[in-house]
Amino acid sequence: SLLLVLFLLSPQGSAGGSCPPRCVCASNLLSCSQANLSAVPAPLPRFTAVLDLSHNNVTRLRADWAPARLPHLHALLLSHNGLAFVSTEAFTNVPRLRHLDLSSNRLRTLDENLFSDLGELEVLLLYNNEITTVDRTAFENLGRLRKLYLGQNRIARFPLELLREGTRLPQLALLDLSANRLRAVPAGELQALPAWLRDRLYLHNNPLACDCPLFQLLARGHRRRLSAVVDFQDELRCVLPGTPTPIRILALAGRQPLNCSEAREAVLEAYLGDSVTLGCDSRWQGVRSRHWVTPGGERVLGDGGNDSMVLLANGSLQLRALRPEDAGTYACWVAGPLLNETIYVELLVHNFTLHGPHDTLNTAYTTLVGCILSVVLVLIYLYLTPCRCCCCRGTEKPPAPRDDSINSSVLSTTPNHAGGPREPSGSRIPSGAGTGQNGKFKGGGTPPMPPRQGPKAQRKVSDPDSVSSVFSDTPIVV
Repeated sequence: SLLLVLFLLSPQGSAGGSCPPRCVCASNLLSCSQANLSAVPAPLPRFTAVLDLSHNNVTRLRADWAPARLPHLHALLLSHNGLAFVSTEAFTNVPRLRHLDLSSNRLRTLDENLFSDLGELEVLLLYNNEITTVDRTAFENLGRLRKLYLGQNRIARFPLELLREGTRLPQLALLDLSANRLRAVPAGELQALPAWLRDRLYLHNNPLACDCPLFQLLARGHRRRLSAVVDFQDELRCVLPGTPTPIRILALAGRQPLNCSEAREAVLEAYLGDSVTLGCDSRWQGVRSRHWVTPGGERVLGDGGNDSMVLLANGSLQLRALRPEDAGTYACWVAGPLLNETIYVELLVHNFTLHGPHDTLNTAYTTLVGCILSVVLVLIYLYLTPCRCCCCRGTEKPPAPRDDSINSSVLSTTPNHAGGPREPSGSRIPSGAGTGQNGKFKGGGTPPMPPRQGPKAQRKVSDPDSVSSVFSDTPIVV
């Protein structure tokens, strides 16, 4: 200890500056931890690179805590201070900060553009606070942020659109939202995130509502051995309606009342002649190399491919002009910085072409409608042929005699008589005088009594060349 004090008091030990009271300085590191400070000591040496102010009583971090620019400061530790207020201009003079620890304090909100001056920040620790509100612009301009710890807070909604857009936090590789008050998460949007981000997306110890999309999201992660799922599978719990006790989310498979089914990792469906792209969604960043293996055992390297199979720059495999033999399970072999990984994608090729999303349905529908129309037209022709005169509807005609030939032409308008000149039209019986047959033959029926105007002559077989209405059964009086 005496040697350390002598070293710190020497000009070389302070690197040309003075060490603040109650702090320990070693080269460019200043440790003021557990010094019972209520404010940041001043002045701070310009050469300071690491400043540890943890376990004190600094409850407010104003804009003037660093009145002069500290160009070398890259780590600031302010945990366990009871910190309840941070000015939006508090980090103006520390633009090179890469590590900021504000954990275990009393922060309640993350205001607009709170960290926007920290363009080089890589690690931000905000766990174990009282945060309830997170403004979506609080992390504006944090293009290099890699790790964000927000666990053990009171957050009911986090702006996950920051992850979906991919431009707000492009290098984020770890997001800890555990032990908050999240009741729902957009499982579909989270599934679309890169695997290397889902591998470090912590959602355990939240009162999530049980549903099948959430189960399938975590089931895929468990199958892929993602750390956020495998390491905390017992803490990943959800609440069923009407059940106060949370249950393990991964235990929802086939369980009532949801009865969720297992989700397969990656299954693509396509049709003959289509082009598809198989994604190689690896959980490793900084992949050194990757290659694909087809269902037939053919290896597709990174130097391209043939006309029907091309390896793209992002590691995806593009298949063109699909054939039935292209179906099967494809494997993507990834050589990561630490370990290797194999990703399987199953391709289903339907044995017919599909020019549009509704072609098959339209063809079947058209065929069905055509059949129905044909049947309707036949029925109309047989039973509903219209009368030649407007007064025929709703009236009945007398039936033909029993001795008429049933082979008579149904098209005969005027029956041929045995002899004698044709009677004038005025001598016909009115159309409503008897019961008609509507053009149908009633075999074995009893004909009605002939009218009293006179005997009715026998009808001959109709002329087959005569074209007339099928309803013309009215006899002619001679």
